[in-house]
Amino acid sequence: MGVDSGLPDFRGRDGFWRAYPAIAKLGISFEEMANHDWFDRDPRLAWAFYGHRLNLYRSTTPHIGFSQLLDIGESKPYGYRVLTSNVDGQFQIAGFDDNSIWECHGSINHLQCVNGCGSGIWSSDGVEIEVDEVEFKAVGDLPLCTGCGALARPNILMFGDWGWDGSRTAKQENRLHGWFDNLHNDGAKLVVVEIGAGRSVPTIRMSSEHYVSQLGGVLIRINPRDYQVPAPHISLPMGGVEGIKAILGNML
Repeated sequence: MGVDSGLPDFRGRDGFWRAYPAIAKLGISFEEMANHDWFDRDPRLAWAFYGHRLNLYRSTTPHIGFSQLLDIGESKPYGYRVLTSNVDGQFQIAGFDDNSIWECHGSINHLQCVNGCGSGIWSSDGVEIEVDEVEFKAVGDLPLCTGCGALARPNILMFGDWGWDGSRTAKQENRLHGWFDNLHNDGAKLVVVEIGAGRSVPTIRMSSEHYVSQLGGVLIRINPRDYQVPAPHISLPMGGVEGIKAILGNML
């Protein structure tokens, strides 16, 4: 979904390294870099990676497909809900209701303590990370925990991450499941529009297939590569903007 807004595609080692040539020189893969251990081993490298992404996501304007999806969702009797594995906050920037979004892998726009001191989760609003692009190191003051003063980290589920505070995400999940319960009780029809969900971390693919099977709904899978889905569901082998445009064309 974010690629059509100009955000980098981390799919595959080469895609990640194209986005971060400094990390490519170190020979570090995305799976290795997106690991909480870096906040202990090299916190300035860790915050260079996540700080660069925070700055990029803040400065990126969501593409037109976001507003088109929002218009479709708001026109429906039961509204809409969003389940996303993206951590970039682009749905909120595009005007989607924060209470209608489940960010299953967390959000770069929220922070937590690296030590899990119990201080909870807080917004990264006002946090500015300056990155030395040559050395690829965060310079200046790093974010600190509002409770104990230790280093802070993004509230993002990383690889092998036993220290992630999932309480905010759990509340989002409960709200979504309450909405699904309401659909089920009323016998409402469900359409799931899945956009750009890959196979390497199949969280979204598995979830969308589960929800349509539980509620007897229809899945529209938009993906330029991994678009296969069995009948009676719908495959659209294209990118996000093009796929949303195709849906709109069929609604007219």
